[in-house]
Amino acid sequence: SGSSSSRHPNQVTPKKSGLKNGQMKSKDDECFGDDIDEIPDTDFDFEGNLALFDKAAVFEEIETYERRSGTRSRGTPNEKPARYRHDENILESEPIVYRRIVVPQNANKEFCTDSGLVVPSVSYELHKKLLSVAEKHGLTLERRLEMTGVCASQMALSLLGGPNRLNPKNVHQRPTVALLCGPHVKGAQGISCGRHLSNHDVHVILFLPNFVKMLESITNELNLFSKTQGQQVSSVKDLPDTPVDLVINCLDCHENAFLRDQPWYKAVVDWANQNRAPVLSIDPPINEMEQGIDAKWSLALGLPLPLGERAGRVYLCDIGIPQKVFQEVGINYHSPFGCKFVIPLHST
Repeated sequence: SGSSSSRHPNQVTPKKSGLKNGQMKSKDDECFGDDIDEIPDTDFDFEGNLALFDKAAVFEEIETYERRSGTRSRGTPNEKPARYRHDENILESEPIVYRRIVVPQNANKEFCTDSGLVVPSVSYELHKKLLSVAEKHGLTLERRLEMTGVCASQMALSLLGGPNRLNPKNVHQRPTVALLCGPHVKGAQGISCGRHLSNHDVHVILFLPNFVKMLESITNELNLFSKTQGQQVSSVKDLPDTPVDLVINCLDCHENAFLRDQPWYKAVVDWANQNRAPVLSIDPPINEMEQGIDAKWSLALGLPLPLGERAGRVYLCDIGIPQKVFQEVGINYHSPFGCKFVIPLHST
């Protein structure tokens, strides 16, 4: 019926002549122009046009171009498809490498950041000179110790589980950290880190051997640490028998290699290796000692030393050295840190 066809316009119904249909036809003509009968009734010759495309010649031209330009070919016949990891960029054959830090001597080892910025290592002598010049300009040892302590404690808090483990409502699962310090500036850095960890509800057990005369920086840091809930011990027997959550190693320094021959040093190293807890080393020395503690992570300060495999995964922290201080010791420096104070480094 007429009513059903109006409700279902797609149904096949006889055309009705009238003014309305005439108006629609004129609108169609205006819209589509030429009469459809004028379109030629011939099929497109796909095979003929395909024959005009010389595939072999085109691929030869692509390969020649890529050989000259040094780019990696993709999609050529008989090429094995590349496999990509989830963190690789499939649009580039190699990650972009930026060199914005240049050191005066050839670096023994180079690292790079997540974004591809090359961070060269520096010798211990150059690193020592850099800290000395920074101190001359006002970046005192105390300020450096505080900066190192904050950055190292932030990294340790992250390794301990971050907000999942450390929150005010979760007071029953306080993580335990064993902090192993020697009687030197490296040890003072560790004590500073321990104070900040204790302030953030981490149970800190600080080992420091008894010495008749301590460095002033050690005495100052110990005085502050003693005002926290942290525990200080001077005997290996007072370290935990059960595994701790994290060991922070600040036993070693660059100069006093004779400390490694001391009975207390050997006893602490044995304890750490038997405890089987993961180890974070703060500012470890370059030389890989025979009876040392293998680290899972190491935190370098300012610029990394050429650390070996026993340093584990290397991280770098910003200790606040201004750009012109780097320039004064011959280092062309642009900060690799971006919005962070601690960043991971990858061996190149």
